[in-house]
Amino acid sequence: MKPTVLFLCTGNSCRSQMAEGLLRHLAGDRYEVASAGTHPAGLNPAAVGVMREIGVDISRQKSKSVEQFMGTRFAYVITVCDKTNEACPIHGNASEVLHWNFDDPASATGSQEDRMTVFRRVRDEIAVAIRKFLR
Repeated sequence: MKPTVLFLCTGNSCRSQMAEGLLRHLAGDRYEVASAGTHPAGLNPAAVGVMREIGVDISRQKSKSVEQFMGTRFAYVITVCDKTNEACPIHGNASEVLHWNFDDPASATGSQEDRMTVFRRVRDEIAVAIRKFLR
């Protein structure tokens, strides 16, 4: 049985979705992966776009509420934003809780290219964290 990983953030629209897709892409043969949010907001199209740039398709992933995982045990619960880490209702469901704080690319301002630069930076930071996790 593969260890289970749940990525959590507020909206489950960008950071946790990218993390879910990256871990599944890099090690889906070794881990069962899911993501959720405390206040799900739908999958952000910019997150889908920057993931597609690196060959990872997250377009079929859905934004989910953490409530649907309340009775589920996980090997790892990984929060990817400070807000969720502070108010995470599911910490007790994990053998190990990790916290990785990333900027919210959905709140980036400026031109379209400026915002996409933030999405790419956060995607790349998440990829570094996942590769460290896998070591």
